[in-house]
Amino acid sequence: MLHFIRRHPRPTVLRVAVVVLILLIAGLLIAPRARAQGAARSAAVLLLRGSDTILVQRSLRTTATVQTIVAGRGLPRVTVLYHLAASHLVTAASFSAQAPNAPDDAPAIQRGSLTLGGDTARIVLAAGGTERVVSPATSREAFPLFNNDFTVLEQGVRLARARGVDSLSLALLALSNARTLDGTLELFAPDSARFTVLGNVTVASVDAAGNVTGGYLPGQGIRLVVVTGAEAARVRIGAPDYAAPAGAPYTASDVTVRTSAGHTLAGTLTLPRDVRGPVPAVVTITGSGQQDRDETIPIVSGFRLFRQVADTLGRRGIAVLRLDDRGIGGSGGDVNGTSADFADDIRAAVAYLRTRPEIDAARIALVGHSEGGMIAPMIAADDPGLAAIVLMAGPSQTGRQIMDYQLAMMLSLDTTRSAAQRDSALAATRAEFEAGAGRAAWMRYFLAYDPVPTLRRVRQPVLVMHGATDRQVTAEQAEEIARTLRAAGNSQVTVRVFTDRNHLFLRDPEGYPPGYARLASGRVDDEVMGTLADWLATTLRTP
Repeated sequence: MLHFIRRHPRPTVLRVAVVVLILLIAGLLIAPRARAQGAARSAAVLLLRGSDTILVQRSLRTTATVQTIVAGRGLPRVTVLYHLAASHLVTAASFSAQAPNAPDDAPAIQRGSLTLGGDTARIVLAAGGTERVVSPATSREAFPLFNNDFTVLEQGVRLARARGVDSLSLALLALSNARTLDGTLELFAPDSARFTVLGNVTVASVDAAGNVTGGYLPGQGIRLVVVTGAEAARVRIGAPDYAAPAGAPYTASDVTVRTSAGHTLAGTLTLPRDVRGPVPAVVTITGSGQQDRDETIPIVSGFRLFRQVADTLGRRGIAVLRLDDRGIGGSGGDVNGTSADFADDIRAAVAYLRTRPEIDAARIALVGHSEGGMIAPMIAADDPGLAAIVLMAGPSQTGRQIMDYQLAMMLSLDTTRSAAQRDSALAATRAEFEAGAGRAAWMRYFLAYDPVPTLRRVRQPVLVMHGATDRQVTAEQAEEIARTLRAAGNSQVTVRVFTDRNHLFLRDPEGYPPGYARLASGRVDDEVMGTLADWLATTLRTP
């Protein structure tokens, strides 16, 4: 999703600021197994929205260490080993991240270590064969902040009780940007605690030892359910279901696509039933970050955009091929590529469809969301055999312009700062970004890439779709895309901007990413899906 935030290991631009359910994204590494010291406690914290388990944190605690594993569908699986002092502070941590949906024994895509104890921390991050060392200034009593990990809450409770106080101001060192954030821990009842960071609140029940036993995140409508002992080790989030729903007028089968780079992509091909002759087809292109084939976003309950696309088009006689991005789910390949590399993966998918006798090779279209809306024109410009493209929240601006807007937008939400303070914070954040994430290959390409020259070479029919309240890729870019295409001689351009829809095409009058977790539903409505299906059915000449 042109969150333009890639899931690990691609650098985050927007998702770093999305501190809803995911507090802050950290780069991570494989931790050695915690050595048993004293009586160990095994527990699992389940994050539930309604009856849907969206994330699980398993932990093994001893007197000197805590090992946690945090996993959610479509998110990296993070392993952290904390080393604890008798004072309840954290002295060091090692950490790792595996690709989303990867097997338990898959290699880490990122790893690192953290040493605390003075007014300067030492962070070592390794990914893609390179290593980086950062030494940020911080508090002598800072706690490391890892996403979706409740260890800092439990240590804060222990520290407050040891000091005989009801509240603590906590220094939280965020591994995502090596900055220290202010947090608070309040014991408002003997068995209850409130943990707050960046306006996000967790209310938890705690036992006599300080362990979380339940709770909720009021801002996100999420419950915390805790299980302990042997049952905790068995808790997992189930594998995604890519099968066709019961009674669907189409089939869904697993397929693999071999790419020009030599790796294999795993996907699902849906084919309409009872249709005579070859059928038209669509290849979906996910947004930024390692996405599964449905483009699942765990923090938005039920959001599986491309499963909806496949279902809607399958009922209109159009086949759909959707793929796990390289490096996640069943797909291989180097995740440290650029958008141009990912375009080659989609070219391989198109070539694969052209070999299938069920598919009409002259009626293949692309549907790209967010970064996928940047990649689709790259392919169409060089492949006149493509029949059409759909750009959902695609960009017309350079990555630099988009990043500057996103950073300024997120800082503008902090009403505790004056305009001058926000300007200073923006300048500091830009500098930090340039020194760190801005150096990565994907980000360098993204920042420099201008979509306009490529758009001028697109001759196929184009449907441009956008949400009016999109705060990630602004809605005026839809008309900018259309003007560019038309000025270059493409008269087959349709634009549709949907009122009160955000970057995910969900109803959202505000559209700010920190509010995504509070959305009532992750299902894209019929107006959006119908517009997509009607245009493709007409353009691809589907009866």
